[in-house]
Amino acid sequence: MLNINELKFNSEGLIPAIVVDSITKKVLTLAYMNKESLQISMEKGLTCFWSRSRKELWLKGETSGNYQHIVSITADCDKDALIVVVEKDGPACHTGTDSCFENTVWESDELHEFSLVGLMKLIEGRKTDKKEGSYTTYLFEKGLDKILKKVGEESTEVIIAAKAEDRAETIYEIADLAYHVMVLMIEAGISLEDIHRELASRHVVDKKVKQEKMTK
Repeated sequence: MLNINELKFNSEGLIPAIVVDSITKKVLTLAYMNKESLQISMEKGLTCFWSRSRKELWLKGETSGNYQHIVSITADCDKDALIVVVEKDGPACHTGTDSCFENTVWESDELHEFSLVGLMKLIEGRKTDKKEGSYTTYLFEKGLDKILKKVGEESTEVIIAAKAEDRAETIYEIADLAYHVMVLMIEAGISLEDIHRELASRHVVDKKVKQEKMTK
């Protein structure tokens, strides 16, 4: 574990802190910490920064309620920059957006970024803004029973492919199942964050069980 005295603060006594969402892995903001704000962040488990404009400490969320609960803080190889992974209570940007980085400057025509969050947004868009000819929109129009039927069918396809030990087909069918489960999640009002938190809570329980077994 690195001691904060080993970190390299700049001539103003500051170190850049890149804040990243623990669930989506999206960069939320770039802020600065001094040694005092870093110490407060570690003690409280909440991000605390140094405001270069106001020349004072500010605990993120103290006025807005959009606290950032720290999962981890990691320094780069030169020890002069930090990655702060957080679970956030609300928008990271003062403008009310999820991230401060929302303005695209350039985007490749050939390479396209994919994320489960992006796919969820696309699926949700097919429900709120119905698109003619869209299979996803068709599922939402047919309703819950149809969606559940497809989840059941795709689950069976995964089992058949896995039983046949056909790796490529199993991957294909798992992708189909994942997509239909995400459609179900949108229909049921369940977010990726909800699933992330549930799995995370189970990981903690599993860790405790393993520790108990080791002590017996």
